[in-house]
Amino acid sequence: MSTSPVSSSGVAAPPSSAFGDAVIMLRRNVKHSVRNPVTVFNAILFPIIMMLMFVYVFGGAIRTGGDYLGYAVPGLVVMAVTYGLGPTATEVNDDLTKGVINRFKTMDVSRGAVLTGHVVSTTVRSLIAAVAIVGVGLAMGFRSSAGPLQWLAALGVVLLLAFAAGWLTVAMGLAAKTPAGAGLGTVPLIMLPFLSSAIVPADTMKTGVKQFAEYQPFTPVIETLRDLLTGHHPSAGHLLAALAWCIGFGLLGYVWAVATFSKRA
Repeated sequence: MSTSPVSSSGVAAPPSSAFGDAVIMLRRNVKHSVRNPVTVFNAILFPIIMMLMFVYVFGGAIRTGGDYLGYAVPGLVVMAVTYGLGPTATEVNDDLTKGVINRFKTMDVSRGAVLTGHVVSTTVRSLIAAVAIVGVGLAMGFRSSAGPLQWLAALGVVLLLAFAAGWLTVAMGLAAKTPAGAGLGTVPLIMLPFLSSAIVPADTMKTGVKQFAEYQPFTPVIETLRDLLTGHHPSAGHLLAALAWCIGFGLLGYVWAVATFSKRA
């Protein structure tokens, strides 16, 4: 598939047409998400339930050197992003296996808009989930000393992570043979935050698990958010690693999605 917008006739679509097609695909995917209670639960409500459980049930037994709620919120924001990935992979594969994508290709629709619509809807859903986590955290007593620029930087990190993970998830959905297999393929992305510093400090973990937690993709993202939301300057090492992982995920997902789309659709 060409990386430039192409209509069904094979002629490059003008930017305005490609943007309009992407908006239409986004609106379609958002409507599907809203009408699917499982998607809403997994992407928004379940992360809130996890937050309540970790803070009120396990929080008293976990030592972080400070308020556990303040420690947990950044990690739970990242977990909220990953929990919304399963429905995206399933929806993409469902569109592919049921011939919906091929029907779009017979219409005068920008091919890039079909994939972009899924990625942007995933990003929007992730942002809503992150805002919900922070909002519930504030209601539970979470207080941040971050300034406006730090809040904007934290928002940028969340958007970058969600956008990159969205492309990777779309690629997984296109590559899977069935919708069930597509959802199963995202399980490692959902589970990785549990083996990071999201819930407990990596320093408290056993040898082996500790090293894995320190060098896996989500820990630098979580630590960067944690520094920003507590009003500190993020560690240069964590910030650079977070950006590198996000950009790497995004590029891998984009190239993989484009190649698979051209081959299977």
